[in-house]
Amino acid sequence: MPDFFFEKQAVKRGALIVCGVDEAGRGPWAGPVVAGAVVLNGGFVVKGVIERLDDSKKLKRQVREDIYEQLREEAEIGIGVASVAEIDRVNILKATFLAMNRAVRVLPRAPDHVLVDGNRDPGFDRDTECVVKGDARSLSIAAASIVAKVARDRIMDKLDMKYSGYGWSTNAGYGTPEHRAAIRRLGVTPEHRRSFEPIRNILDGK
Repeated sequence: MPDFFFEKQAVKRGALIVCGVDEAGRGPWAGPVVAGAVVLNGGFVVKGVIERLDDSKKLKRQVREDIYEQLREEAEIGIGVASVAEIDRVNILKATFLAMNRAVRVLPRAPDHVLVDGNRDPGFDRDTECVVKGDARSLSIAAASIVAKVARDRIMDKLDMKYSGYGWSTNAGYGTPEHRAAIRRLGVTPEHRRSFEPIRNILDGK
């Protein structure tokens, strides 16, 4: 389970504001990539929330939604989005870094230490610490993973209403059999990532 080890170590080294950063949506065939940035303030002791914070993928959707709403009230959060057009133009990794930087920039207060999930520095203009499997090790990153996931799910819900038939409200744009069959039946939408090989293959008739 995640804890405050990395946050406490950063504070010991002189950090005043520590945030966690994570993304949602690197793998799907459709929709944007979304990043969350979260500062869990010293007074963030809402009953039951800390105990429930975990890698968003391990939590049921309603649990994520509940935690997200409490984070909005008690923590400082930032959300960054990189569009499908940006993903196709610069590649998914660079687009993910764009979203992460945007999420950090819109935080209410600028952090002086960033804990980011993974092993690659997104290029923040501040002290950065990469934490492999960070969403399972750092409470701030776990919170950011939930913010990113909920924000992206809500975007995909809206896109599902605009482009019905692809099942995006349930498959989140991933390449499920349902999604693949819908593309064959309905075609490729502007929200599909043409730079991804499965979509290219479909467009090429493969």
